[in-house]
Amino acid sequence: MFKSLRNSTLVTLTLCAILASSAAFAQRNVDQPANTYSLEDCIRIALETNPQVKLSEITVATNGNTYAQSKWARWPSISFSAGQGFSSGRNIDPFTNQFVQQNISSNNYQLGGQVTLFNGFQIKNNIKFNDANYKASQKDLDAARNDIMLNVALSYLQVVTNQELIEVARRQVEASNLQVERTGKLVEAGTSAESALLDLKAQLANDELTLVNAENNLETAKLNLKQFMNMPGSDPINVVRIEVADPTLQAYNATIQEIYETALTNLPQMKAANFRIEAAKTNVDLAKGAGLPTLTLNGGIYTAFSSAAPKQRFVSDGSGNTMTEVISTTDYIVYNDQQLPIVQQVSTPNGSLRTFGYLDQLNFNRNSAINLNLTIPIFTNFRVKYNVANAKLQQKTYEYQAQQVQLTIRKNVEQAYIDMTNAAKRYSATANQVRALQETFRVSQVRFDVGAINSVEYSIAKANLDKANGNLVQTKYDYVFRTKILDFYLNRPLSDF
Repeated sequence: MFKSLRNSTLVTLTLCAILASSAAFAQRNVDQPANTYSLEDCIRIALETNPQVKLSEITVATNGNTYAQSKWARWPSISFSAGQGFSSGRNIDPFTNQFVQQNISSNNYQLGGQVTLFNGFQIKNNIKFNDANYKASQKDLDAARNDIMLNVALSYLQVVTNQELIEVARRQVEASNLQVERTGKLVEAGTSAESALLDLKAQLANDELTLVNAENNLETAKLNLKQFMNMPGSDPINVVRIEVADPTLQAYNATIQEIYETALTNLPQMKAANFRIEAAKTNVDLAKGAGLPTLTLNGGIYTAFSSAAPKQRFVSDGSGNTMTEVISTTDYIVYNDQQLPIVQQVSTPNGSLRTFGYLDQLNFNRNSAINLNLTIPIFTNFRVKYNVANAKLQQKTYEYQAQQVQLTIRKNVEQAYIDMTNAAKRYSATANQVRALQETFRVSQVRFDVGAINSVEYSIAKANLDKANGNLVQTKYDYVFRTKILDFYLNRPLSDF
């Protein structure tokens, strides 16, 4: 029964929705006995410790960071650089650009920025592309969580089912034991043959073996559950029983088409596929944008210091110039046979000598620039052409993958509906069989008590009833949980069993 559930991807999201039926999903019930876990506890622990879920969470966080960073590309980028230089011998003074024969120590500083004004809408499309990828990874995380929930829920269900089968087997052992004791007294009294007692003891041994097998199956189911919870196999574990009412076998109140259409809007697999198609479409626009012009604006402030620069220099105070006469001591003219010195009017700015320190020189050497750059791609070896073609092929790939997801969902919904219908038929037939065999066994027990039938006929009647009771337990859980699968696809609450 459970193997068929495992092989259906439909169940992937089914039993995980049981979590929504409990308000205590995030916290364990403090009233539970030690080492006892509810379904919500088991799933919570499995999700907290599963490496695959953690890897998916890291992928979501990484894509989220990529998306957040891409939005900042719309803002200017700013950088600062500084340099220290030492040179000796014949050098060019970075302050005067003159050759000097001395050791020079120099510094330079630059603060620059750049902003993209237009680049074929690639910034906008890149943000949109990263957003779609981020959302797709979130849905992939939901799917990974659902896979873990499925495995845990199925293992939990196996534990609960085997517990109920153990109860059925114990009742069988108790009934057989009582019959052995009663027949033993009759043999001692001489009113019953010893062969009847031996047959009943064989039946008791068979029932005890059935009980041992059920207990072994329970331990195996617990081990599987602990492995999904990443618990050591030696740790004790008990589960909280899920009270499942007997099915009413009423007709399901939704058609296959209604279930399918609702599932398409709920399943994370379908949402992830649609987000990837959206990202692929944006990637086509990104590839096309690489062939459009790029317009950038950049600017910066630059300054420098040189140890070769003079420490003092004349600095005008801005008050104008002063006219002074300068009499030459070497140049003259002859007038009337007399040598007269040349007198010149010299204009000099008003000011004074000033000592220039480190910061003064940096301030004096400061300069700034701003540039507007336009880049037009003319021929790029057809890179844009083929990148666009590959992007379109990638879009087609994701569209076909989405179609495959849709086909898989439809196939799983149809299969789940048929499985639910068949499970209802099996449960109904098994319930009728149990009622008939109960009456048959009651009659057989009465006839055996009065000696109308032998112990072999009695044992056959009891074995048939015991087998039917075990089948009824399994078919009940099979039908109920297959119904819950359809409920989940319809986004219905699963709290009522």
